[in-house]
Amino acid sequence: MRITARATTVALLPALLFAAVGCGSTDPPATGKAPAPSGSAASGAPGTGTSAGAASGAPAAPKTGATLLERASLEQGDLPGYQISSQSNPNAPHGQPQADKKACQPLADAMGDKPDPAARESVNRGIGSQRQVGLAVAATVSSYSESDAKRLVSRLRQAIAACGGGFSATIEKQTGSYKDVKAAAYKTGGDESVSWTTTAVAGGASAQVHLVVVRQGGTVVRLTALNVAAAGQKAQVPQEVADKQLEKVKRAG
Repeated sequence: MRITARATTVALLPALLFAAVGCGSTDPPATGKAPAPSGSAASGAPGTGTSAGAASGAPAAPKTGATLLERASLEQGDLPGYQISSQSNPNAPHGQPQADKKACQPLADAMGDKPDPAARESVNRGIGSQRQVGLAVAATVSSYSESDAKRLVSRLRQAIAACGGGFSATIEKQTGSYKDVKAAAYKTGGDESVSWTTTAVAGGASAQVHLVVVRQGGTVVRLTALNVAAAGQKAQVPQEVADKQLEKVKRAG
């Protein structure tokens, strides 16, 4: 599936989601739905994560010389029914979004491909479902001191409580707003976690977004999901994606 991004709504989504869309279908999205990039993780182009392992469902071979965080991150072949890419779309906005309200900055940080400055290292992945048309997940694994990781989760909880009425965030001179911020129940196997939903709005388009942040020791996993083919539908981070990502974090630990 090839979906063309609209410049007015590109600020809505984390850059890594742009690497994940387009898996499992050749049908275009409905008119007026969520933005997404040209190009696709399913295209088979170099760097998109498509491989022989993807076709066979075989686990990805360990990378020689990979860092601990890279070994803890998802790779193509780890999840049957999903395509996983480390490549983000160069046309998508990159960096750390800046919120218009200080209390909401932790939530804005979670929407970008670069988390808060306390992160020592981060590895990003884009994940596209081949089973649910349009479902895209951005996954970021970051290392912190354990005290900073605990502080991050606490600040997110506070921000969700403070920012229910919404906020806006700007990245690369593009601004999107996030309304209806609500805590959401989600079960994970980490030391602690926080989950919330929001509606991202820009340029007259909107998208339902679900986010999960999990702490395992000093490692923090951020997962963001939406359906780029049906932006108005509620999206949820697939449980198998969260479980597999936490499994790899613990194994690499």
